[in-house]
Amino acid sequence: MDELLEIVAAQFRVLGDPTRLKLLQALRPGELSVGRLADTVGASQANTSKHLGALLDAGFVTRRRAGGSTLYQVVGRVVFLLIDAVYSGLDLQTAKRRDLLAAVRPEAAQGSAGNA
Repeated sequence: MDELLEIVAAQFRVLGDPTRLKLLQALRPGELSVGRLADTVGASQANTSKHLGALLDAGFVTRRRAGGSTLYQVVGRVVFLLIDAVYSGLDLQTAKRRDLLAAVRPEAAQGSAGNA
């Protein structure tokens, strides 16, 4: 059991980097080259390759050579279920905080609703 938990924790550590999450989001529609991914996430190709290597080692992406390019794609779609679950949780937390704020400061809640 402890060994399995260590593996799960290692997977979460890989996902705990914003650049890696950006890369996964960029790959959501499909396969992309390292150069295109670097442009999309605003990182150097070397830095992008380093992060893609971590995602590859963790089993989140695969790669293949096509001519002079290396193309990456997400393995399965399960990782997006996890990411989307976190987004949903953030939505719920934000709504709860907005409701709490409205109970204490109704004028502040009205102002934030008008800006949303």
